[in-house]
Amino acid sequence: MTNKIQFIVLAFVLAIVLPVSAQKKANDIVGFWLNQDADAKVEIYKSGDKYYGKIVWLKIPIDPVTKKEKLDSKNPDNSLKQRPILNLEILKHFVFDGDNEWNDGAIYDPKSGKTYSCLIKFEEANKLKIRGYIGVSLIGKTTYWTRTTKP
Repeated sequence: MTNKIQFIVLAFVLAIVLPVSAQKKANDIVGFWLNQDADAKVEIYKSGDKYYGKIVWLKIPIDPVTKKEKLDSKNPDNSLKQRPILNLEILKHFVFDGDNEWNDGAIYDPKSGKTYSCLIKFEEANKLKIRGYIGVSLIGKTTYWTRTTKP
């Protein structure tokens, strides 16, 4: 009888602890990330039950030609071409799948003005693998971001 009670207590404790640890794992992506080109830092944050990311630092924030802040000039939507790159939301609507991957989101590339389906996962403890793609993830591009300090 004692083993049965111990098993029930253990099952109860695991039922409480496992969802908490999964939640912590889901939020491991939150923070500041330096892109692969080392020319931008992105802050990834949670809003509701989804994850987003915005550019919070640029190596060269001023356009050398116009001498003004860099704008989203490559955007295919003419009404968005005048918005600044700094603080631009480039990661949208990511959902944690419960197994080290954030998916169902999109990434916007201000260098090309294109938006791609995207998945994110940890390559190492402080290194993200960002996979942008069209259609299926086999056709796309992978880039790696490293955790960094606040800008």
